[in-house]
Amino acid sequence: MGANREYKNSVFTTLFDDADNLLELYSALSGSNYGAETAVKVNTLDDVLFMNLMNDISFTVGDKLVVLIEHQSSISENVPLRLLLYIARVYEKIIDKKASYQQRLMKIPMPEFIVLYNGKNEFPSEKELRLSDAFMEVPGCLEKFGSLDLTVRVLNINPGHNEGIVGKSEALSGYVTFINKIREGTDSGLELGVAITEAVRYCEERHVLQPFLTNHASEVMNMLMTEFNMEDAIAVWKEEGREEGREEGREEGRKEGRKEGRKEGREEGREEGREEGREEGREEGREEGREEGREELRFQVLTLLDSGYSIDEIKDILRQKHENSEQ
Repeated sequence: MGANREYKNSVFTTLFDDADNLLELYSALSGSNYGAETAVKVNTLDDVLFMNLMNDISFTVGDKLVVLIEHQSSISENVPLRLLLYIARVYEKIIDKKASYQQRLMKIPMPEFIVLYNGKNEFPSEKELRLSDAFMEVPGCLEKFGSLDLTVRVLNINPGHNEGIVGKSEALSGYVTFINKIREGTDSGLELGVAITEAVRYCEERHVLQPFLTNHASEVMNMLMTEFNMEDAIAVWKEEGREEGREEGREEGRKEGRKEGRKEGREEGREEGREEGREEGREEGREEGREEGREELRFQVLTLLDSGYSIDEIKDILRQKHENSEQ
């Protein structure tokens, strides 16, 4: 048995490339009891489908095709979609393509998808992810799942979660202890290399993961340096992405605010302008009215003078007209 992987293995894939460890682990996960006589064939894909973000092992055991993944970063809701692409390529690898064109039904191993979550973020002990949750709703269609679905079982293997399952596999239990000790070291301020060395010493003193750590000492150090540096890099990328997003959001907000402000300012300006214009118009109208009144008064005075009235008589006549107009 052997994965024959072209890219650098992780500690997880190296540990469970051993038939006994893998059968023990799958027995714990499935609640079964596979013996040493059970045939196991690893058929993990040889390229980096998940860009080293997932530690994947694909294997057949009996009539099952199992895709097992150890996941240290945040769980993506798109895992079922990515596994759909993955399993199609695994089937291409293990089946006889010519036989698929025969009329007789060709039996294939039943797939099973399991993700072991080993990250730092809070996550439930168990969660089910379904491909059908990603399907767009089709108006008038009563069938929610369409003609295709894929279910992924996600198990949290951090301390305090699924301890009954983890405890049934000595290799998995030791792996969880080992990784947790490294994280305790880095969280306390130790450099990564020192934290790994301390974790190895801790496990050796308690006979955890023996003889694995002895046989793969240098490999373990190199693999973990790569894995944890990648984990830190992902965290930095996410933080940088959040900061870039916040800055982009602030800039977009400023643009939207300026646009809304200009719109509100124009509206307020138009309203203020209309009110000022009305007031100016009223004042201009009053002034025009007064001017017209004065012109009318001059015309009446000149007319009366031309008719031979004296100034005193004209005053009396105009006073009388004014009194009559107010009555």
